Amino acid sequence: MGPPTERITEDRTLPAHVDVVVVGGGVIGISTARALAGKGLSVAVCEKGYIAGEQSSRNWGWCRATHRDLRELELSLESLELWRRIDAELGIDTGYRECGILYAADDAEALADHEAWLARAVALVGRDALDSRITSPDETGALLSGTSRRFAGGIYTPGDGRAEPQRAVPAMAAALRERGVKVLTPCAVRGIETSGGKIGGVVTEYGRIRCSSVVVAGGAWTRYFAGSLDVDVPQLMVRSSVMRTAPLDGGPDVSACNQEMGYRKRLDGGYSIANAFHSYHDITPDSFRLLAKFLPALKSQIGSIKLGLNAHFFEELRRPRRWPLDRPTAFETARTLDPAPVESFNAAALKEFRALFPMLGRVHIEQTWAGYIDVTPDAVPVISGVDGKPGLFIATGFSGHGFGIGPGAGQLMADLVASDAPLVDPRAFRLSRFFDGSRIEIDGGF
Repeated sequence: MGPPTERITEDRTLPAHVDVVVVGGGVIGISTARALAGKGLSVAVCEKGYIAGEQSSRNWGWCRATHRDLRELELSLESLELWRRIDAELGIDTGYRECGILYAADDAEALADHEAWLARAVALVGRDALDSRITSPDETGALLSGTSRRFAGGIYTPGDGRAEPQRAVPAMAAALRERGVKVLTPCAVRGIETSGGKIGGVVTEYGRIRCSSVVVAGGAWTRYFAGSLDVDVPQLMVRSSVMRTAPLDGGPDVSACNQEMGYRKRLDGGYSIANAFHSYHDITPDSFRLLAKFLPALKSQIGSIKLGLNAHFFEELRRPRRWPLDRPTAFETARTLDPAPVESFNAAALKEFRALFPMLGRVHIEQTWAGYIDVTPDAVPVISGVDGKPGLFIATGFSGHGFGIGPGAGQLMADLVASDAPLVDPRAFRLSRFFDGSRIEIDGGF
């Protein structure tokens, strides 16, 4: 089972009409709704399961600029500014704390990678915008609360933070509901209706909602949903495994990772721990359909991604590519994706955590879980309108970066929907980059 996530009251009462329907109640969908409502637009969010039920509650909880793909860096910095303001703006506690994030370098080669990223990042945004710095072996050890291991150094960003994934998005959704946003759950959207080439509304399992714009922010489900609209979103899923400990005394406050393990201190005094750069891909029919587009990413991840063929392949093979809107769909039969964790990945991460912090004594694991991360061929999200389909927008493929970058991504998506000046240049996030002859590039960020 996934981690215990705060729930908001269920609501299936459909509005007759809104300006925008957002499909998906994760961090991207809820952040988009927040920004749209701030522009004075009426919004309904439709979530087929429960708010933040999938990857938005299952991630590490990092909110960072450190080691972002440079195409995401400016959006990441904007997101951090929003994380710092959201609690006061909405009168909630997302658990956001400015704790700093450290990437510890196990050796000189890793340290050189950190130095190279920092030089490129500063050249892009300037030293005033980014407070990252290279740390010495002594400072790295001090940030890790006196770990017994001596590192070559690291890269540390004091302005990076953390939030509570099981709390943050539900709190935001509940606050938005109080401000007039319709947050409908459980309420699956089966499809979109058009008239004269323009969007006329959505069809949910409980009826229709008229609207002029739709934002599809369905995470791991987005490719499947968009495919029924003749929109090709090149996206696959990787399974990421996480665990949480019981409360520990004397542990580090700084969130950190090295080449084996990453962690975050939780508000309850325990830690979320995960294998830093290893993931699992459940092979599906789309793995073969999209192989050519994902080859550069696959080559860059050799040794860090494990492939497996299991029942998930046949489940997706049996799913229809089109479906009638007056009958139940896969979105209603599989309300929440809840994959099993890869225990070998968790075991390796736990072994590393214990080795780094032997002074913490016995580390008791209270729960393990996994979630599906939606990834694109270049590991950069799609935040984009759809060419030839006015009023239809896609926000997906956040490739493991969605929680931290969510507030900025939602603001940018709202800017595009409203035809306002965008928060950052959206060109890098356009869906059409995968079809217009642009080269698929894998950046050195993590």
